[in-house]
Amino acid sequence: MPFIEIQKKTNYALVTIKRPEALNALNDQVISEIGTTIDALESDTSIRAFILTGEGKAFVAGADIAKMKEFGESQGREFSELGQKVFRKLELSSLVSIAAINGFSLGGGLELALACDIRFASQNAKLGLPEVSLGLLPGFGGSQRLPRIIGVGRASELIFSGDMIGAEEAFRLGIVNRVTSPEELLPESEKLIATILSRGPNAIKAAKMAIRQGIETNLDRGLEWEKQLFGGRFSDAETKEGLGAFLEKRKPNFGG
Repeated sequence: MPFIEIQKKTNYALVTIKRPEALNALNDQVISEIGTTIDALESDTSIRAFILTGEGKAFVAGADIAKMKEFGESQGREFSELGQKVFRKLELSSLVSIAAINGFSLGGGLELALACDIRFASQNAKLGLPEVSLGLLPGFGGSQRLPRIIGVGRASELIFSGDMIGAEEAFRLGIVNRVTSPEELLPESEKLIATILSRGPNAIKAAKMAIRQGIETNLDRGLEWEKQLFGGRFSDAETKEGLGAFLEKRKPNFGG
């Protein structure tokens, strides 16, 4: 039985993780399905973005602990490698991704959200990386992405303590972009998606590439990358349309 549901909208998709009896815990199958879902969305030329959320009271409450208890060292490395590979695919996808964190987002669940471009959280969401309380450390990229997002000191405190925090504290730290009521989580996510999709699609892809590549290199190389991407926009009809529409005081027609 599939654990991922895809609902296609006009030019974006709502992707829901559906394993509520286990609080959407990540096992090999769920992680692999996330990867194949990204592939399917990228192959659909009508889709430019997606919202990722969970069913029930959890976004994803972590990895499957019962399964991990049986792991040896090599199995632990393989499980980490699978999660890292899929979450990296998500992070580098040309599609814009919003994590709509509807409840518990712990361990691998928070690591999944951190791989998305933007994160919204419901007021009742609980977030954390509690792996050290199990004698582990984050294995799906949390030890690398969280410091890049909120700084080494704050990330170290969360990772070393394993403490769970609420949505408002996650917003204060910069882990999530916005906190909403449970009822408004998806509508607010869809509202932002609509705004993003009204902009130049190729420009959005280039901007995402500049951000993702730039954050992983030094400033000089990041600026050089930005310059090349910026210059390349002027050979695209999309840019001509955007600039012309501004001068003509009309809305641009980006064809979608």
